[in-house]
Amino acid sequence: MNTFTSKLLAWYHVNKRDLPWRQTKNPYAVWLSEVILQQTRVAQGLPYYERFVATFPTVRDLADANEDKILKLWQGLGYYSRARNLHKTAKEVANDYHGVFPKSYEKLIKLPGIGPYTASAIASICFNEEKAVIDGNVYRVLARYFDVDTPINKPEGVRYFQALAQSLIDIKSPGDYNQAIMEFGALQCTPKQPLCTSCPIAESCQSYANNTIDIRPQKIKSKPVRKRFFHYLIPFDQHQNTLITKRNKKDIWQGLYEFPLFESDKILTEKELKMHPELPNWATTAQWVRFQDEVMVHKLTHQEIHADFWILEGVKKEFSIPWNEVPKLGVPRLIDRFLQKFSR
Repeated sequence: MNTFTSKLLAWYHVNKRDLPWRQTKNPYAVWLSEVILQQTRVAQGLPYYERFVATFPTVRDLADANEDKILKLWQGLGYYSRARNLHKTAKEVANDYHGVFPKSYEKLIKLPGIGPYTASAIASICFNEEKAVIDGNVYRVLARYFDVDTPINKPEGVRYFQALAQSLIDIKSPGDYNQAIMEFGALQCTPKQPLCTSCPIAESCQSYANNTIDIRPQKIKSKPVRKRFFHYLIPFDQHQNTLITKRNKKDIWQGLYEFPLFESDKILTEKELKMHPELPNWATTAQWVRFQDEVMVHKLTHQEIHADFWILEGVKKEFSIPWNEVPKLGVPRLIDRFLQKFSR
């Protein structure tokens, strides 16, 4: 075992966090944790993991669940395609593998929503397969330790770091090694203000020696953020029922519920909205009140949503959804924020 790997494992056994998915080799639990923690900090993801395990104790329970229930439980985590793929994978494992996760990387990676990272994590942690994981923490640790200037978001960079990570894995404890390097990146070799003075591998870290810590890893500039302008109508009929439907088009928040929506290239005034060619007839005679003066901004990875909410009273059409049923539905975080501010 090389010095880098041995010191990393020694650090891990002393400093690792006590997390529930580390107390089991159950692939269902490990898979759930890895999917939830993609693009999500442990502190935020832990309560979701605990709720999912409590609600769906086995992969069959998850497979048999209603998708709306899964999306509601996922609400607030974002990247909702993860939740939909979670359901698809559970169904496939339950139906095609008799409720037992396949035990090899090659079979795991064929499941919906399971990419190289998740397949490597499950295969190494649960089945002791020598497959190195690559995530943001791993990229950062390796790029700094070896002072690599190859961009991590280019194909050649991905190939280079995958090979480098694979060459360092501990063949006796591949699962511990993978968790160690990810934990090291999360706690010690952090994106900002890494703890270099107390780092066990600082003396051999090339970026530390070359004073390039702050510029590793290298990334090519991502595409610019797309700004979108949403106008939500919140209608109420005489019974205080409302209209909310599932978003089915292939875009953000597919499968979640939303109020009637108009999208434009800018924030529209009440007059402009009332002249919209797609405005339904029931909205023309309603009383319009803008929910708040400030536009609500919701930031995604490559999108920035600017949203206005309009309350429409006295709609002369009957709707089927009682207002007190709305909080039970899975909605995007943006609409959830509105609901938390708006009470009726």
